[in-house]
Amino acid sequence: MSADDALLAELDVSRETLSRLEHFAEILKKWNPRINLVSRASLEQLWTRHIIDSVQVFRCVKPNGHWVDLGSGGGFPGVIVGILAAEEAPELTITLVESDQRKSAFLRTAARECGVKLEVLSERIETVEPQDADILSARALADLDTLLGFAERHLKKNGVALFPKGISWGKECEQARLRWNFSAEPITSRTEPDAVILKIEGVSRV
Repeated sequence: MSADDALLAELDVSRETLSRLEHFAEILKKWNPRINLVSRASLEQLWTRHIIDSVQVFRCVKPNGHWVDLGSGGGFPGVIVGILAAEEAPELTITLVESDQRKSAFLRTAARECGVKLEVLSERIETVEPQDADILSARALADLDTLLGFAERHLKKNGVALFPKGISWGKECEQARLRWNFSAEPITSRTEPDAVILKIEGVSRV
């Protein structure tokens, strides 16, 4: 089995989508020395640590309506969602919110060069117009309590939030429940056994 075939099996994507993902990886490697999109250490594990990790976020729901990714940074999972949606959910509207102007420039460039339709808003999450998202994602951005505040602002009442979390996700849930009502389904990560993707619904203040 070739390296490409192994990746196709792991990612469960078409060769066209894999080609886009590979192109995105090359763009990120080119930009990274200038604006530090991902750490140098994690760049060596770009596929497992970032790309496959983002693909599994996309697979947690049936994508529909408006997907909003907060603090998109290096494009995880936002640009990866866009690449997968190009073939698997072409009607999906995708918005990336990233306040850093240089990272926003990278996101727009990556989307254009990968042939992906998405909008990048170079504004702060706290002040950008409420996004009315059907699906809200944020990766490595803030603690759960803070993320739920963002969800209150940007997620539809019947929407779903997807927040990847590390080994301390249980403690974060306990802490967040002091201020928030929500249901959380922990989906075990395929790339880190102690990590989960929290699939969250019904967010409201206590």
